[in-house]
Amino acid sequence: MLMLKLALKNLLGAGMRTWLNVFVTSLSFFAIIFMTGLYKGIIESAKRIRMDTEVAGGAYWHPRYDPKDPLAWDESHGPLPAPIARQVAAGESMPVLVVQGAMYPAGRMSPVVIKGLPPEQRVVDLPSYTLQGYGGTALPVLLGGAMARSTQLREHDTFTLRWRDAHGTYDAREAEVVAIMQVENMLVDKGQIWVPLEHLRRMVDMPAEATFAIVGQGVPLLAETGDWRARDVNYLLKDYIAMAKSKESSARILYFILLTMAGLGIFNSQVLSIFRRRKEIGTLMALGMSRGRVVGLFTVEGGLHSVLAMALGVAYGAPLLILIAVKGMPLPYNPADFGLVIGQRLFPVYGPGLILGTTLLVAALVTVVSYIPARKISTMKPTEALSGRAAQG
Repeated sequence: MLMLKLALKNLLGAGMRTWLNVFVTSLSFFAIIFMTGLYKGIIESAKRIRMDTEVAGGAYWHPRYDPKDPLAWDESHGPLPAPIARQVAAGESMPVLVVQGAMYPAGRMSPVVIKGLPPEQRVVDLPSYTLQGYGGTALPVLLGGAMARSTQLREHDTFTLRWRDAHGTYDAREAEVVAIMQVENMLVDKGQIWVPLEHLRRMVDMPAEATFAIVGQGVPLLAETGDWRARDVNYLLKDYIAMAKSKESSARILYFILLTMAGLGIFNSQVLSIFRRRKEIGTLMALGMSRGRVVGLFTVEGGLHSVLAMALGVAYGAPLLILIAVKGMPLPYNPADFGLVIGQRLFPVYGPGLILGTTLLVAALVTVVSYIPARKISTMKPTEALSGRAAQG
């Protein structure tokens, strides 16, 4: 305790030099927590958005369906196996039929993926109910906001839609935009339109057929799915998870730079402190303090930088971190326009593990950096220290 009081007194006695180091270290402490929390928040937000609007609790794919191979989509449809059909009838999953086509808004041609879904579904968070109760003669269509902007379509606008049916015959009809949904998942928005499932089945002459079926969240995947392939959430999000892991290395480089900045400041401060206080070191040794205790005193002094930095970081950083976590950070652009699956506001996630881990990391780094220059004291002789020669070697 005596050593701790003496170290704190010496540290505070250094004045501005101490507080500059403490401020720089606190900035690193704050920046690491904020950026890690923001990074985790983006990942969690994207995962939640995709699960709510697209992935849900998993899916069953037609044996020939591959979402990355559009050329195979014309052959990727068929009746649902009996176990999946029973789950669909129970409202625990919903079938989706995928057909390629072309739309002609205002005379312009645009390739489009036509997706049919049951308007009454509750499996994913899409406003499919807007397709119900349409009283017109055209095909009711639900568009995403990004798709509406790219095609310059608004609600109640009509356009010509062309497709090829199961027999290879091209057909076309008029379609009307009944609603434009604002979704944060561009994977259910760009380049595609949503229509009632039964309408699409009649259009392409594929009665009771589907391309895949989405399973509701919390509903276990069936063990028996015939020749259809069950895909769990981890499989459906594997590309996204791999991308998130690849970004972790970039984040570690930034953390290394931040910690290096804080460590260099404290290292230089320790070197200067030992040089300027060599007579004090010699006096302590002459009075009987062992070299190990003197080294410990200077190491504790350096380590206390981290304690003061964390206190300062909490004082100015905690209110700001809490405010951002509650209110979120608005983005000045629509993420869907850049192909990003994140919300319009970013909400950082600060877990206890993040705060505790960052605290221990900063404390350990500062202590090690403080110890390295302090080791030089162990080679000093009291007479040389008192004469001011030892620290110059």
